Amino acid sequence: MTPEDGQAILREYFAPWIQRLGLRVEDVGERHAIVRLPWSDELAREGGGLCGQAMMAAADTATVIAISSARGGFVPMTTVQQSTTFQRPVVGKDVLIDVRLTKLGRTLAFSEITLTADGLDEPAARASTVYAILA
Repeated sequence: MTPEDGQAILREYFAPWIQRLGLRVEDVGERHAIVRLPWSDELAREGGGLCGQAMMAAADTATVIAISSARGGFVPMTTVQQSTTFQRPVVGKDVLIDVRLTKLGRTLAFSEITLTADGLDEPAARASTVYAILA
């Protein structure tokens, strides 16, 4: 799968409000994906930091891209669990979402996700997800 294939999945399978986040697939591989969440003042909360809900939605969506890449294309799936820990605010920077699949089974997929403000080394947040693969 290519980043362009990942973009096509975003266009075809996700709700308009997710598409308005402007996510861009930067890289895909056998068991990973890197997706960029562009900074937007519309996603900032009071105080100027990027809102956690946007980061959680982006991490959840990026997981679909990583699973699709590992499976060779999109298959029906749904989130079973997502846990997110926020470590530092993001202000005025894009966020790179790095999804690594830790286990890909026939019916379940597990991932670890690191969200890092572009140009910084320390993560802004970490997440983990469990997905049910429905096909």
